[in-house]
Amino acid sequence: MRKFLAPVTVAGILGLALVGCSSPTVNDDGCERTLSASQEAIDLVTVEGDTDDVPDVEAYTPITASESEWTDIVEGDGTAVRGLDQAMVIDVALYNGATGEQIATTPYDGSLTSVLTLSQWTQSFPGFEDALACAREGGRVATVLTGDGLNAEAAAGFGIGEGGSAIAVVDLRKVYLDKADGADQFVAGHNLPTVVRAPDGRPGIIVPEAQPPADLEVQVLKKGDGEVVTGDAPVRVHYTGVLWDEGTVFDSSWENGAPVAFELDAVVEGFGAALEGQTVGSQILAVIPPDLGYGDQGSGSVPAGSTLVFVVDILGIDAPAE
Repeated sequence: MRKFLAPVTVAGILGLALVGCSSPTVNDDGCERTLSASQEAIDLVTVEGDTDDVPDVEAYTPITASESEWTDIVEGDGTAVRGLDQAMVIDVALYNGATGEQIATTPYDGSLTSVLTLSQWTQSFPGFEDALACAREGGRVATVLTGDGLNAEAAAGFGIGEGGSAIAVVDLRKVYLDKADGADQFVAGHNLPTVVRAPDGRPGIIVPEAQPPADLEVQVLKKGDGEVVTGDAPVRVHYTGVLWDEGTVFDSSWENGAPVAFELDAVVEGFGAALEGQTVGSQILAVIPPDLGYGDQGSGSVPAGSTLVFVVDILGIDAPAE
């Protein structure tokens, strides 16, 4: 019986909390894919089979290397992996570098519901950071993990001895955007907040010294050409929210370390209304009056009667829960 390499398995072995990390250095414009400088170890590995199935792997063992190596078995043509906080769905097949025997795999059942960030995978397999940098959705990557590329506790949990190596084959099923990538739009609005962006996409929001609009105000800052947000499936976003009166941030997925997914009917009415009908790749500015926000009750750090300002990057649509 095949041992499944599920997210809960990884977390259980390591006992790790899921935390955010900094993004790796890659070309933000073209995201140029770079393979490992040495290919001596990975050249000893043969990977065959359809990318929808668990790969057939043969290796001249034992495989040793001074550092991790990787190569592309199949080059993808979808969204590129640009950073550790990027959400994705991948299948992984893991083999012992000493014997070539299969250790574990993810289910390879076609499901797209197990969404994790790259940083969550690198808790067990640090070498994935380099091996998957600028790899694209639809691709299959083979890597020999050794030394710093393989977490010592994870290696022990998978029966890999000290100083040993692992062979991992990674199939990139779905890669979400790391930030809105749509075309910049002309924004026509008087006394609306100004939005500036850091290179990684993090927005800064400057609220004008003016009375907030009485009605919901939605402006498209970047127009993406992806799927339409209908509310039939969860939407995955990065967002920052500030209070109009104080201009202070009260919540931000960017600061919390990873994009989030939610149903449109599970958020305040104005937030859901602002996103419905928008497209993946878009960035929107939404000014939400109190009656479409938290009203006269407030919530947490949001005082009663607050007008809310959100900048939202729409990164993808999740698969419906199975």
